[in-house]
Amino acid sequence: MLYPCAQPRAHAAVGLPDVRAHAIAVSVVYHLIRRLGASAWRWRAGLRCLLVLSCVLVLGAARAEPDDNPDAVIDSARKTLETLQRQLQARELSDAQLVDMRRTLLAMQQQAEDVIEQQTQQLQGAQDRLAGLGPAASSPAAEAPDVATQRKGLEQSTSEIEARVKLARLLIVESEQVADEVAVLQRKRFRDELFERTDSLLSVAFWTDLRASWHRDRIRLGQLAAPLRAPPPGRVAWGVAGGLALVVLAVALRRALGRWLDRFVTQRIPQGRLRRSFFALARSLLAILLPGAVAYALLFACRQAGLRQGWETLLGDAVGAVCFSAYVVGLGRSLLLAKRPSWRLLPLPDHLAHGLRAYPLLLGWAVFASWLLQRLGALVQTGLATAVAIDALVTLALGLILVRGVSRAERLRGQAQAPSSDATPARPWWLSMLIVALWLLLVLSLAAILIGYVALGSFVVRQAVWIMVLAGSAYLLCAVVDDAAAAWQVRPAVDVSTGDAAGHLDAAPGRRAQVAVLASGVLRLLVVLVLLILLLAPFGEGPSELLGHTSRLGAGITVGALELRPASVLQAVLVFMLSLGALRVLQHWLACRYLPTTSLDAGMRSSLVTLLGFVGLVVAVALGLSAVGLALDKVAWIASALTVGVGFGMQAVVSNFVSGLILLAERPVKVGDWVALGGVEGDIRRINVRATEIRMGDRSTVIVPNSEFITKVVRNVTHDNPLGLVQVKLPLPLDVDVERVRELLLRAFQAHDEVLQDPPPNVLLDGVEGDKLIFNATGFVSSPRKTAATRSALLFTVMGELRRMRQAP
Repeated sequence: MLYPCAQPRAHAAVGLPDVRAHAIAVSVVYHLIRRLGASAWRWRAGLRCLLVLSCVLVLGAARAEPDDNPDAVIDSARKTLETLQRQLQARELSDAQLVDMRRTLLAMQQQAEDVIEQQTQQLQGAQDRLAGLGPAASSPAAEAPDVATQRKGLEQSTSEIEARVKLARLLIVESEQVADEVAVLQRKRFRDELFERTDSLLSVAFWTDLRASWHRDRIRLGQLAAPLRAPPPGRVAWGVAGGLALVVLAVALRRALGRWLDRFVTQRIPQGRLRRSFFALARSLLAILLPGAVAYALLFACRQAGLRQGWETLLGDAVGAVCFSAYVVGLGRSLLLAKRPSWRLLPLPDHLAHGLRAYPLLLGWAVFASWLLQRLGALVQTGLATAVAIDALVTLALGLILVRGVSRAERLRGQAQAPSSDATPARPWWLSMLIVALWLLLVLSLAAILIGYVALGSFVVRQAVWIMVLAGSAYLLCAVVDDAAAAWQVRPAVDVSTGDAAGHLDAAPGRRAQVAVLASGVLRLLVVLVLLILLLAPFGEGPSELLGHTSRLGAGITVGALELRPASVLQAVLVFMLSLGALRVLQHWLACRYLPTTSLDAGMRSSLVTLLGFVGLVVAVALGLSAVGLALDKVAWIASALTVGVGFGMQAVVSNFVSGLILLAERPVKVGDWVALGGVEGDIRRINVRATEIRMGDRSTVIVPNSEFITKVVRNVTHDNPLGLVQVKLPLPLDVDVERVRELLLRAFQAHDEVLQDPPPNVLLDGVEGDKLIFNATGFVSSPRKTAATRSALLFTVMGELRRMRQAP
């Protein structure tokens, strides 16, 4: 039910704003009709379509006009609000009227927010044009007449828009107050009805009243069923034929979809838990198809037969009830899967799943029967005793099914544990507490029904069924989300020997695993929030009301002159992510495609890619802040204000950052250099924003702040010359044959593969120390990283030759 001020918006959604758009559309349709051909039936059908489209467009253009006047919208909403306030204070309202009133108030608030948003944009435009005129002159005579006239009109328009925005905000506040009053009244009435007591079902007075009202209720039920006994002969055959055709089509589609689902799950979905969870979810949804088609076929036959007196409304609502009941059956069967134990998602033993396989169908039939009996009672307008009897009957049926199911599960579990205590794993304590709480609720609800608190008992039993359905659905959705995230981390790999694709878990998942876990957590949180919303629905806050409250978050938060709206924040995040993605693609292209074609060495290429990453990150942050509405000049002011704090509290961080930029620019050291700094010696692996990573000879990594390379003495072994010096010093006796030792050392250096011949090896006598001659043999290798291994190999060779020389005659 739309209130008067909401009707123009509803019609404006299907209309065009002016007659020119209508003329263009009619012209396009006319040319399309001519393209179809010259046959008579095509011309007639096309002209009919053209006529209908013309009427719709003219009607939409005519009805779109009132929405352009915000004053009329606000006045109409004000009148509607006053009417609702009078209705709320004057007379008693039914539950349906209270629900419609809350929906009207929420729609009114949304429309007022639309007016505020539209007027705020117009106000900003008027203020910008007013600022473009410059400051006002001291006297009107000192300003040009046309400028003065325009300034006066803009100032008047600005004041009118501000007043209109204030009225719309006041309307939102008042409508929120009225909506709160309606919610309080709904909750109070809900509590009153919940704890209202009638005659006990075991008392004689209850059965006396039921017998007295049953005669009148039976007559009304016969009047309602009268059209079924003598349906009008008009189009019954067409209705029955169409309904049967729809059912046959649904059966064929159900079988085809079932076979396709089996092939898709086994052939397209990778092995793992995702197959089981997706199969269970698909089976739960597929169970709705055939019962929903049968219910809609009955509705179609009813419409064709021309049945009235509430039958069309009843069958229309029955489509939703049948779909929900079928979903309950499909959900229970998908979680139990008695015939496919290897595909079962729940950790249930086979005997327990087989023992409970009939209860989902019983529960689904009981849910539909309870809805049907209550709807029939509402259509017939039965007496109080009959309504209480129907409510008690369906509640007892649901409660007995739940009690029977829980007791059978306990009995089957006890039978499995009887032969051996290790046959079934121990039940968790929380599950035991949950079963005990369910038993207590069911027993208390059945006792409340018997002593006369039918509404309370019925509410408890229905909430137990509702919580079970929601818990099963949430478990299934969370399982699908987790399994999909885990399967996404498995990257397909190709076996080189066989050429077959095989999935394996990435050894270093990195960002892929982080994104999968984050997406899984966000989706599971969304499932839990939806579950809580649906659980709160019976207590006066339905999904429409809660969504209406959350829709007001679109107005955002104002921080000074900055308005933070969810849309702008999401836009900023999207711009930042796209900028980072473009930066990563550019870095990959430079590192792998372009820079290898240049004459730059590997260290210079790495430095350029790293420097590009720094600059690109700054640009991405600036673009994100601009997308959220924070101008770059404001960012500069904020950076200036933070300079003092940075200077005192982050001196070391800023110093290392600047030092890193100097290292990348001057390149005294680069990636791949062998450096020695303060007792640390090794290869430079990476130059980061704050520190540099050095790989030592023992494969350990030392993190050195960048400022150390600027303020201290650094020995760069490979800066200009990448050669390494191998030096071997030998102290030998004074009577040794020096020429023979010199020849032995030169032969050992020349015979080693790693020692370079240009420059050639050399052997010198450094001097005499006591009774020893000091021989100094030197040679060069291609890299200083090979000096230790080469020196060790040469020492082994020389010492062996010296031992043989000493043993020779």
